[in-house]
Amino acid sequence: MSIKTKAIALAAAAALALAGCSAPAATTDTAADHSDLKICVYTHGDGGSFWSVAQKGAEAAAADLGVTLDYQGSNNDAAKQASTIDAGVAAGCSGIAASAPDPEAIKTAMLAADAAGIPTVTMNSGSSVFASLGAFTHVGQDEIIAGQQAGLKFNAMGVKHVLCPIQEANNVGLQDRCKGLSQTFKGKTTNFNLDGGLADLTAASAKIKAALQADSSIDAVFALNADIAAKAVLPAATDLGLSLKIGTVDMSPEALDAIEAGTMEFAIDQQQYAQGYMSVVLLYLALTNGNELGGGAPVYSGPGFVTKDNVANVKTLVAAGTR
Repeated sequence: MSIKTKAIALAAAAALALAGCSAPAATTDTAADHSDLKICVYTHGDGGSFWSVAQKGAEAAAADLGVTLDYQGSNNDAAKQASTIDAGVAAGCSGIAASAPDPEAIKTAMLAADAAGIPTVTMNSGSSVFASLGAFTHVGQDEIIAGQQAGLKFNAMGVKHVLCPIQEANNVGLQDRCKGLSQTFKGKTTNFNLDGGLADLTAASAKIKAALQADSSIDAVFALNADIAAKAVLPAATDLGLSLKIGTVDMSPEALDAIEAGTMEFAIDQQQYAQGYMSVVLLYLALTNGNELGGGAPVYSGPGFVTKDNVANVKTLVAAGTR
């Protein structure tokens, strides 16, 4: 096998494995040239520590499979994301992967892609609504399950009151994380409006600090973003001299340092590199082999947990740009 053929075969096998299937022998046509396939990945991402890794995954898959990639983030602007999808349909996208934190905002654009015969998947956010958007599957973690698992972690710590700050008010995935937390955590959970927090982390930290001062029963925070955890929650707790139990979703260098130092308990890893990579692979297989993997259900990439026990290994992979 050539290097490229091996990469294609491995990508196909990985897709089948994630879908819970056994991988048959690869039957890829080694003479085929798929550079004319244009796979478009249009997210709500901001290009930061999380989304830059998802983009690397998509780029790696496109390179391995020999297809053209158009990756664009919309910096949490749902209207911009919708217009990008519309433009992609007009510009000849062969397949489209899109995150769906605000499904209604992109629904018309996604259904237009489906009507045009363009296979689509959702990624990262949208696990409960992908079918209504015309997508054949979703690649990501189930956010309710992620929240439920966080609740179990906090139960084991013996905390009594968890604050759950939501930094994007219209992001249903963030709401689901807090919802899942409340389903398994035995103590009290309080959702906290931190809309726009990522745009001004100093202001976000001040708001978190005020919330902690207003209710002394809060002894833990479930941050839904690693920058919020490390640059807003942790500084607020430090300023107040509080020994909070802090967990977060996703990773950043600062969050991993805090886990290693013992000032943060865990990070939920939804493995965004795999989300980007597998979205491209799934569309590639749909376009070249008629496969629609997932069986009408999401293809889960998480949740996994990063704790003090495995943080050293994960930091090595983060440094390599793949976690």
